Amino acid sequence: MTTRRITRRQALAASAAGLGYLYTAPAWAQPAGANGRIKVAGIGVGGKGSSDIDQAGEVMEVVGLVDVDAEYLGAKAKKWPQAKTYSDFRKLFDDAATLKNVDAVVVSTPDHTHALPSLLAIRNKKHVYCQKPLTHDVYEAHLLRTEAKKYGVCTQMGNQGTAEHGLRRAVELVRGGELGDVTEVHVWTNRPIWPQAPEVTKRPSPASSVPKGLDWEAFIGPAPMRPYSGPTDKPHRGPYHDFVWRGWWDFGTGAIGDMACHTANMAFMGLNLAHPDKVSAEATGVNDETCPASAHVTLHFPARGDMKPVTLHWYEGKKDGKKLVPPEKLVAQALELRKGKLVDSGSILVGSKGIAYSPNDYGADVFFSTGAKADGGTRPEKLPANGGGDGGQKREWAEAIKTGKPEMALANFDYSGLLTAAFLLGNVAIRTGKPFTWDGEKCQATDLPEAAKYVRREYRKGWDLIGYNG
Repeated sequence: MTTRRITRRQALAASAAGLGYLYTAPAWAQPAGANGRIKVAGIGVGGKGSSDIDQAGEVMEVVGLVDVDAEYLGAKAKKWPQAKTYSDFRKLFDDAATLKNVDAVVVSTPDHTHALPSLLAIRNKKHVYCQKPLTHDVYEAHLLRTEAKKYGVCTQMGNQGTAEHGLRRAVELVRGGELGDVTEVHVWTNRPIWPQAPEVTKRPSPASSVPKGLDWEAFIGPAPMRPYSGPTDKPHRGPYHDFVWRGWWDFGTGAIGDMACHTANMAFMGLNLAHPDKVSAEATGVNDETCPASAHVTLHFPARGDMKPVTLHWYEGKKDGKKLVPPEKLVAQALELRKGKLVDSGSILVGSKGIAYSPNDYGADVFFSTGAKADGGTRPEKLPANGGGDGGQKREWAEAIKTGKPEMALANFDYSGLLTAAFLLGNVAIRTGKPFTWDGEKCQATDLPEAAKYVRREYRKGWDLIGYNG
């Protein structure tokens, strides 16, 4: 990947108006808000970002707002008239006066612009809440994980099922050996629910003028520039903005990026998974523009301490008109635990003592063949109680900031960086069409050089802000 390279000395010497925000001297963040209310800026305040900044605003003071869409930005500016507003997040980080008044940021933009504002915030010693998936690329997930540790900031990824008591209790049961040695995991989803292959595989045409109120430059961000196409009288009803960006490779991460951080979260956490060592995928409708029509991704994880190796299967989309789900025999076993038809999204863990079935997108309801159960009526015994869902995640993050304890936020970047990176490797296997061996420490497919461009993309000039990372 080609990025603007700067040395540590050059970065430290750069002015605040130029490259000053690319790198700051390493220092452990102090607990912001210890003597007052935490001040937060929302980056991306439409769609999911609307509820994210609203929930953050319940426990923090909103002092900054960023959105490429003037309609979304204006709505939040009315709610918090004291907040400075921007259509481009780079301008927030260039505004030294406002940035000085910011303790934390909430990032809820499309996937391709998750990493950059999060990284800039971290390097300015600001605490970060970022929506799932943590990043668009595997490399970005590794980088955010590393940088968050370096600067000691408090972080949280927005996969709200992590806050649920049922998930936390299920994690405890799995870690405690309720299923014995778990060697298989199967996870499936109802996604995609937006346009992508096989219906959409080419860019729309013709190009049209960008509607007033949409900062197209900022929407494209680090992705390759492409012309706007869509209605010219409404900033958010085109083929890219809003929400439908999820099916385009340049902006989204498809079904696995959208939902694995939810639906596979309980299994990943319960089994203490980290870097897979082997990755493969079988997919249909693969093309250069949009995410596939269907995919069966296989991630192999090595042994972890006394936990045996695990093979995790991910299923998405439809093949020959049929939804991809786990093997029929395994589905029948799961339905013995919860009668009815197989849910559209869920997970099954297979162990030496039995299976666990979660008929829930968030892993918050789990039925064990051993007779154990984890749901909203249970409470964790070792992990901290939360039970507050989406808002609970923000409150947990705020408490971590106030006490200066990053580990208090359970979906912190140390954990969620691994979770995100593992499943984004599925997209690498889908796009290359080849299996590969993965070295997680080096962030490299050791036997597939052509995977590199999907592991770490090239940023567009003007947005190549990663800079020094040695």
